[in-house]
This record gives sequence, C-alpha cells and structure tokens, in this order.
Amino acid sequence: MSTESPRAGDTVESTVVHAEVTDRPLDLSSLVAAAGSDRSGAVVSFSGVIRNHDGGRAVRRLSYSAHPAAGAVIAEVAAEVAAAHPGVRIAAAHRVGELEVGDVALVAAVAAPHRAEAFAACEALIETVKARVPIWKQQWFPDGTSEWVGL
Repeated sequence: MSTESPRAGDTVESTVVHAEVTDRPLDLSSLVAAAGSDRSGAVVSFSGVIRNHDGGRAVRRLSYSAHPAAGAVIAEVAAEVAAAHPGVRIAAAHRVGELEVGDVALVAAVAAPHRAEAFAACEALIETVKARVPIWKQQWFPDGTSEWVGL
C-alpha cells in the first residue's frame, strides 16, 4: 500500500478491487481488507445472511441460481457504483448454490475517505446488485414445498 497522501486538489480514483459470483463460501474479512487503504477513513461492510423465515413462513434453506453472465454483471454494477462515488474502493461477492440458514449469500465492503461516502456507496451497491445481477432465489420450506422469489 502507498503511504503517500494526496495533495490538495488531487482526485482519488474509485476502484473495484473485487467483484464475483461464486459457489464457494464468502469471506467478508478478506473483502474488507482488500477494500481498505491508507486513504480510507471508513470501511462499511454488509453481509446478507440466510434467515429462517420470509413472508410469515418458516424457511429451511435457499438455492441460488445464476445466469452465466452474472459475474460480468456484478463487476459492471460495482464499476458503475464506483464511478458514481468518487474515491471509493469496492469489493463485492454473491454466492450461488445450496445455502442453509445462517450462511452468507452476499457480501460487500466499501472504503472511502469519509463514512457518509462509504455508507452511500455501499447501500447503492447492495441495492443495484439485488436489482440487476441475474441471480434467482428458490426458498425451501419445512413441509418440502418451495417457491421462486423475485422472478
């Protein structure tokens, strides 16, 4: 990492340090470490965890399926959010496959010089990932039935 400080008037570029869709368990701490830098005064992180209920029904597990382009789309979304929030560093990952209650499905870390910028960019990143990345969720209930969500 560089220890050089920006001079007055310097513009710090936004960077996407990581963006992926994977079937492996997600590690938020590695994304937080990747996003942070000596120019960051704040690192905001998010973990989307599988809960045991939805819409008043108990949920046993989830299954996430992704379009083959999902990895490219999450990278595109991260780049767009980075461009809209100057000076941020972004890392994000979404998991696919079979997930149990308590597993992590989506993680993000956004570093910025100040907390307001980091929070704003992280919220924009999560909302845009959920809206645009072609990943579909199937919920499984204790009675053996299931439903697709967000189709």
